[in-house]
Amino acid sequence: MTYQSFLIKYAEIGTKGKNRYLFEDALIHQIKNALKKVEGKFLASKESGRIYVQAQSKYDYEEVIEALQKVFGIAWICPMLQVEDKDYEHLKKTVAEYIDEVYEDKNFTFKVESRRADKEYPIHSEQINRDLGEVILQTFPQTRVNVREPDVLLRVEIRKLVNIYSLMIPGPGGMPVGTNGKAMLLLSGGIDSPVAGYMIAKRGVKIDAVYFHAPPYTSERAKQKVIDLAKQVSRYSGPIPLHIVNFTDIQLYIYEKCPHEELTIIMRRYMMRIAEQIARSTDGLALITGESIGQVASQTVQSLASTNEVCNMPVFRPLIGFDKQEIVDISQKIGTFETSIQPYEDCCTIFVAKHPVIKPNLERIRRSEESLKEKIEELVQAAVETAEMVWCD
Repeated sequence: MTYQSFLIKYAEIGTKGKNRYLFEDALIHQIKNALKKVEGKFLASKESGRIYVQAQSKYDYEEVIEALQKVFGIAWICPMLQVEDKDYEHLKKTVAEYIDEVYEDKNFTFKVESRRADKEYPIHSEQINRDLGEVILQTFPQTRVNVREPDVLLRVEIRKLVNIYSLMIPGPGGMPVGTNGKAMLLLSGGIDSPVAGYMIAKRGVKIDAVYFHAPPYTSERAKQKVIDLAKQVSRYSGPIPLHIVNFTDIQLYIYEKCPHEELTIIMRRYMMRIAEQIARSTDGLALITGESIGQVASQTVQSLASTNEVCNMPVFRPLIGFDKQEIVDISQKIGTFETSIQPYEDCCTIFVAKHPVIKPNLERIRRSEESLKEKIEELVQAAVETAEMVWCD
């Protein structure tokens, strides 16, 4: 069957009470953006608790489903037959034709579940269920009724039009991007940070990103790798402005002035300061990192407390309790894993001490940073002002 209409079901949005329309409108906006990349013309609209996508030209079915499965806020995508004629005998005939066309093998159990949103329709839901079930049984004798665990659950909604569907394709869930503010993702070339960005975007947060580049110690290919990762995350989050900060002078200065076992923590603290400064300039409300407790020396509880101390914004760490395999599984699911494992090092791996401190003393870290006072602010400001912005879409 060539479906001309899709019913878009949401879950969490339905709990939003009087503000629900704002989330519905945001979801429609994201659907339209996703379908702009798909060949064909589409109309996205809503009708009292229902969102529809209607194809107005030829299109590639698989391409449309793939695009919609990347729109946060969608719980289910239901390809459906939508008919104007509400005549009861016509409905029976249409349902039989639908079953015949959608299911080549008729040896299945089924249940009919109707919903009469149009209360002026003369036939009640229970009667519709019985009558349509009888039509299916008589037309296709191989079928059987099973009201508890049917192979096919046929749904019929009597609204302004009649919606007929039985396929339910899972969407990504979550909330529409843009409904929960904006945050700045510290994006490296590793596995974790793209997953962290994906997870926070799934909660409706618009994502900007910052990458700390250290030429000539990190290559242009390392930079391109991060741009590629941002583009991959943007398939779910929408366009990502990626701010590329030249961090070389700051790293060399810290390397010169501070104890080497504290390099990672102190560099991380300055990354957080810079990320927060850029976030404030772009109306960001929080920072996002891919940190997980105990994964590396800079991610012990003591280290995280040390980096947190320099931030006035909230820091979101959605992977904080995940083990590495759980993070890898998500990265494979969203398509970032193969890019993340490309062997191009970022600035965090170039200047790692042989024996980094794993339980940093905050007072000692502050004293070490005192030795940077002569020109660290000047270097930070230069890094912020010369940051390159790449639009990743």
